[in-house]
Amino acid sequence: MGLAAPLQAFDQRPGLTEPHLSDLPRSAEDADRVARVTAPATSFDQAEPFEGNPAGAATVAAREDRDAFSKPSANLTFEQGLEFHLGEALFDKLWAFSPSSTLASDGLGPVYNARSCQRCHIRDGRGALPEGPDYRSASAFLRVSIPGPVPVEMAAVSDYVGMAPDPTYGWQLQDFSAPGIDPEYRLSVTFTEEEVPLNGGGTATLRRPDFSAADLKYGPLHTDAMLSPRVAPPMIGLGLLEAIPAADILALTDPEDTNGDGISGRANLVWSEEFQRIMLGRFGLKAGKATLHEQSAAAFSGDIGISTPLFPLPWGDCTPPQRACRNAPHGDQDARKTEIDQPNMDLVTFYSRNVAVPARRAVADARVLRGKAVFYQAGCTGCHRPKFVTHRLSDRPEQSFQLIWPYTDLLLHDMGPGLADNRPEGRATGREWRTAPLWGIGLTAQVSEKASYLHDGRARTLLEAILWHGGEAQAARDRVVALSVADRHALISFLESL
Repeated sequence: MGLAAPLQAFDQRPGLTEPHLSDLPRSAEDADRVARVTAPATSFDQAEPFEGNPAGAATVAAREDRDAFSKPSANLTFEQGLEFHLGEALFDKLWAFSPSSTLASDGLGPVYNARSCQRCHIRDGRGALPEGPDYRSASAFLRVSIPGPVPVEMAAVSDYVGMAPDPTYGWQLQDFSAPGIDPEYRLSVTFTEEEVPLNGGGTATLRRPDFSAADLKYGPLHTDAMLSPRVAPPMIGLGLLEAIPAADILALTDPEDTNGDGISGRANLVWSEEFQRIMLGRFGLKAGKATLHEQSAAAFSGDIGISTPLFPLPWGDCTPPQRACRNAPHGDQDARKTEIDQPNMDLVTFYSRNVAVPARRAVADARVLRGKAVFYQAGCTGCHRPKFVTHRLSDRPEQSFQLIWPYTDLLLHDMGPGLADNRPEGRATGREWRTAPLWGIGLTAQVSEKASYLHDGRARTLLEAILWHGGEAQAARDRVVALSVADRHALISFLESL
């Protein structure tokens, strides 16, 4: 089904599809400029203008240490820089169990996946999988749901899939807990290795993960429970992704593949608790959240067990059968209404919008330019769209009217059976994932203790990540396999320069 029917369910007038943005109308002159600067590259003998600054004026110089993803946008004012660092302190804060002598840090859990945002998004980068069946990781977990009714407010979206939480374990499984309360489970991961032959000789070794919920403490999961492994994605450039006009993203959708290129990008349409309306999903691995504020508040609730004004339940994801969890002390039992209040949520949101994208490296290098040509020729840009121009914003000048290079279309794509989690989310099927932004991906191994890629961290190298692509990306993946050794190395050099 195309987008026309579901989009008729809410007002499409300019500015009203994105109530979180104070956007200014795009003039005809602006529209012409945007079309010119975002046109696909046709020559690869030199870098394009401004290509070295993937986040526009917000780009920061690339660092050679592990803090390359932990800097504020370059175009913040002094006062905004102070606001950024206040939000950073909250992002890094280790929350404590209730009752705590430090009321500002009170309210952890009682069941949770991590004690801080930073424990999942390690140095604002990617998380990592557990090493072996008995090792716990704060940056990987299992989402869970069962089939459920379509909410009334989403009834106009005919292909929206209804979900409900597991009646015992809720929306995700938590493997840590407060003293005296059982954690919900232990995440177990084992791997099976597969060899993939490559043109020119040699092979690549893929590891196929098998995830299981071990040591379930509150009884079995529902018989219809669907599990989805997730590893935390990087934090860089999120405010710029939020500032891309919805119309520009929706213009890329092609659910019926009318142009015959094998790519059928679809938009996830989600209910916004923040604005009480249907909005375009952008955030989360299946684009299940519309705004950074709502994504951050949901993470506080589900991952850390911290209540927010948007999600005020003090016990987070605990369900009615988990009576000890619901009856435990919580951090909202003093004068506060929630464990983190709205001014502090605003600081966290500001921080999340302004974690900077590092500058490209070796952008004019001959092998990088050759790799860029291969990236285009293989068809990777069918999903990993190189460029956008953000809204003109009256209240967010740091994200306003910037030419950015995120290499994503923010749309859902069928990635084939190899990457399927078989768990729908909104309009996303069990085989669909939002296209991951590629900016900064070449610094993953520098920032993280170990590099990992894809939604569940299974890929250890960029080549492995490519070789897992299937479905709509199968043809592009097969072209990469068929490349000469030199061109395949050039492609990886290009990705490492991002």
